[in-house]
Amino acid sequence: MSAAMPAWIRPAPDSVMAHSVRRGQPYWAELIHLLWTIWVFVVPMFTPQGYDARWWVLTALSYPLFAALYVGTLMLPARWVPACAAAMLVLCLALLPWYPSGMSYFVFGCVMLGAHRWRRLWHYVAVLAVANVVLLGWARTLGYPWASMAWMPVTTLVVAVLVHFERMRHLKDAALRLSQDEVRRLAATAERERIGRDLHDLLGHTLSLVALKADLAGRLLPRDPAAAQREIEELGQVARDALGQVRRAVTGIRAAALAAELAAARVLLEGEGIALDVQVPEAALPPEQETVLALCLREAVTNVHRHARASRVRVALAGDARQWRLSVEDDGRGGAIRPGNGLDGMRERLQVLGGSLRIEPAPVRGTRLVAELPHWRAGAEARAVPAGDAGTDTP
Repeated sequence: MSAAMPAWIRPAPDSVMAHSVRRGQPYWAELIHLLWTIWVFVVPMFTPQGYDARWWVLTALSYPLFAALYVGTLMLPARWVPACAAAMLVLCLALLPWYPSGMSYFVFGCVMLGAHRWRRLWHYVAVLAVANVVLLGWARTLGYPWASMAWMPVTTLVVAVLVHFERMRHLKDAALRLSQDEVRRLAATAERERIGRDLHDLLGHTLSLVALKADLAGRLLPRDPAAAQREIEELGQVARDALGQVRRAVTGIRAAALAAELAAARVLLEGEGIALDVQVPEAALPPEQETVLALCLREAVTNVHRHARASRVRVALAGDARQWRLSVEDDGRGGAIRPGNGLDGMRERLQVLGGSLRIEPAPVRGTRLVAELPHWRAGAEARAVPAGDAGTDTP
């Protein structure tokens, strides 16, 4: 859905709406709170003027401005949230001499100030208290009765603090999920390093044994050819056993799971303020194919991080009766891609397994990389994946 939206209405990666979408909420979830502005249209029922011409004119002028400011607090970068929220407060104070309904704008302004990253909760509460003192003083100067204003400080403080705590809870949950993903990624990395150490120990022992038997066979050959022949046969068996062990160890070292690479991609991109949308279902891919797709994902995400200047990346995995298709799409600057070691390595890995690699412009802007692999038939022989040199490509 986000890829189809025009760039000018997409939420900023660090915006309130972007955080909500990453929690799995739909885009309209935050906008539904505008229903509370029903009080803008209810308050005139309790005023002597009622729904007079002045109310209609001021509502027609102020409500669209308020709605734009509210949407701004949701979709603009976090640094703009305090300005938009403060503008709601000013709008209420400016309209207060003629427009009591504007007090609803004040409540929204106080609540949305909580979207700012306050260092201490009491800083936020102090700002709310000052804002309410200004409102009460201005309202009393204009002749508003205490009975009609006493509810404002209680309402704004209680609602704003509760919403602020809820928002902080969501942010902490998101940080905890990222930490858990990073722990899993580090555990996988530690396991691969352990296999690498085992491989080093294996090669050291095996190569020493090969050298010893080769020297022994060379010395025995002139005076005892039969014994030399036995040593050579044992040497061949040692080499074949070592080759099998090395292949198993290399498979473990080079194995990469999509889940681990997705976790690493989220840490890398969201740490730079780049939103990551993932549509990867639970799928049982053969290990060789999953490894190749995971390495392609790693390379593509690295290129986006270094070169694309994107604000959003979408990763999707889909399969049908014929093939698996992994796409990595960004909304960055796009342009021609100059082939390099990274792209060549991805293409070679895919081609060994009968797959292909495409790089094309994204539908709106940016670049889309598509890696395709055919479905393997049951019992198909596993084919080795070339290691290749990892690299990155510059657009």
